[in-house]
Amino acid sequence: MTLEKKIDLPEGMGPVTPHLVCDGAKDAVAFYEKAFGARRLSFVEGPDGKVMHAAVSINGSSVYLNDEFCDMGAVGPKKMGGTPVTIHLTVGDADAWASRAIDAGATEVMPVAEQFWGDRYGMVEDPFGHRWSLATPGEKQLSQEEIMANMEKAMSSGVEC
Repeated sequence: MTLEKKIDLPEGMGPVTPHLVCDGAKDAVAFYEKAFGARRLSFVEGPDGKVMHAAVSINGSSVYLNDEFCDMGAVGPKKMGGTPVTIHLTVGDADAWASRAIDAGATEVMPVAEQFWGDRYGMVEDPFGHRWSLATPGEKQLSQEEIMANMEKAMSSGVEC
C-alpha cells in the first residue's frame, strides 16, 4: 500500500518543507534574504504584527517560518536551549555561502573543510538558533568502501560528544 498521491505544489514549494519557529520572524526573513539569498514566497502578518506564516525559497527549496506563540507551544530553539535539527543546503560553493551567512550575522559552528565522505562541508547557526549545514559535493563520487576507509581514519582522532 502506498500513501503517495500526486499533488500539484505551488512553484518553489517541495513536498518536505522545514517549518521554523523564530523569535522575530520578520528579522529572520530579512536575515535569510541577506545570508542565503532567500526569495520571499508569502508573508502573512497577524493583527498584532506577529508573523503567522511566511515562506521563502532558498537555493530552490522552500522554508516556512513563523513567530513564537508560546501559549501554543511554538517556541524557537533559543528558548528550548538549542536544537538537534540541522537544515542542510547543497550549494555550489560552501565556503562562499558560509562566509556570506557569517557576514550577515550567523555564527560559525563548524568551519567549511573537506570531509571524509567527499564533500566540502561546514555549519553555521543563524541568529535565531537554527543550524544550517552547507555542502558542496566533491568532484569525484566516492565509493562506499572509500568513504568507510576515510571515516575510519577521521574517527581515529577520538572526537565524541
